[in-house]
Amino acid sequence: MPIQRPARTNPFRYDVAVVGLGYVGLPTALALRAAGQRVVGMEISSERIAEIRAGSADLLDSDRARLLDALDDGDGFRMTTEPAESATARVVLVCVPTPIDHHLAPDLEALRAACRSVVKHAVPGQTLVLTSTTYVGCTRDFLVEPLRERGLEPGRDVFVSFAPERIDPGNERHVQKQVPRVVGGVTAECVRRTTDLLEGCASYVHPVSSVEAAELTKLYENTFRTVNISMANEFADISRGMGLDITEVIDAAATKPYGFMPFYPGPGVGGHCIPCDPHYLLWQLRGDRVSSPLIETAMTQVAARPSRVVQRLVEVLAADGKALGKAKVLVVGVSYKPGVADVRESPALEIIDRMRDAGASVSFTDDLVDSILVRGGRMSSVRVTDPAEWDAVLVHTLHPGVDHAWLVDAPVVLDATYRLNEVAHRAVL
Repeated sequence: MPIQRPARTNPFRYDVAVVGLGYVGLPTALALRAAGQRVVGMEISSERIAEIRAGSADLLDSDRARLLDALDDGDGFRMTTEPAESATARVVLVCVPTPIDHHLAPDLEALRAACRSVVKHAVPGQTLVLTSTTYVGCTRDFLVEPLRERGLEPGRDVFVSFAPERIDPGNERHVQKQVPRVVGGVTAECVRRTTDLLEGCASYVHPVSSVEAAELTKLYENTFRTVNISMANEFADISRGMGLDITEVIDAAATKPYGFMPFYPGPGVGGHCIPCDPHYLLWQLRGDRVSSPLIETAMTQVAARPSRVVQRLVEVLAADGKALGKAKVLVVGVSYKPGVADVRESPALEIIDRMRDAGASVSFTDDLVDSILVRGGRMSSVRVTDPAEWDAVLVHTLHPGVDHAWLVDAPVVLDATYRLNEVAHRAVL
């Protein structure tokens, strides 16, 4: 059924323009449309729009149903590659990627270009909201000051806020509607207008005193996760040295109802947040000559984890009388987390490159990922018919609903997930 929308009370054609239809922008656009907003999705890639229209974008099942419904709603949901369309919306949300480069410095080109376009086409009465993770002060640098240069005063002519995205890809337990949002605005009116929009697709909205407080909130959230994952990895190494099961230890500690939050070890971290976001903070702190030794150490340890996986595989193979340089290795799961087809920053890519550099013959199998690009070219997922075909199997990601019972017949299994207790002969990272 078509969504029932209130009568329009503003001069804009759309209630919201979502700039960027990636892993954040598309679910956000669908959530807003489901809340009754008229949405125009803006994307520079016509290929991405074609992928969305074909229904092949990587989405939760609930969002996939929303997409199919939205594609039939010409009045309430439209996609375009035309930047000027942002002028037709009462609120503009900027949801573009903010990765890091090879030097671990922020790559702000996509964000800078998106904000430049939004400012160029801004009209009085609009609310402009930055949601992309970035450094503290970026909202003022990329939106507030450029708007003033155009003669539009934030808080009077236009309204500017920072409301960091909080999307957990592939996790149905943390859908947008159930997750609170943080909002910091240039003025109280900026916060109010942004809150009015986001209340329709969040459990509640938590205002903070400034855009800078909201920006640092996002960096703190993911830096917190990085530090704790680094410690979980370190405790995993400690536990193995003591002959103990780290998952048993963590699960036992998690029974404490206060003062503890469980984090689990693995082959490294990937995706859009943990490997990247803390570097935005470290980059800014280095420019201000501020030391942050705990964060720096955690990021160093996280970055070293894929190398540790390869080193551990060398040890496991040696115990079986084999050398990595002459081994055939199968990697199970190459996405950065279970249940998603996303390989951005996945530790599996570096692990595969390092094993191949050492001379190993490497294949991978992944029910959600058809192919990956590594040094030397593209690799395609293989189907496992005989586990004994490989000298070792490295378990990197276990997707839910996928049968991995065949692992019991593999000669050597290195479990980097710490979850395969049913495989008696498996070694852990």
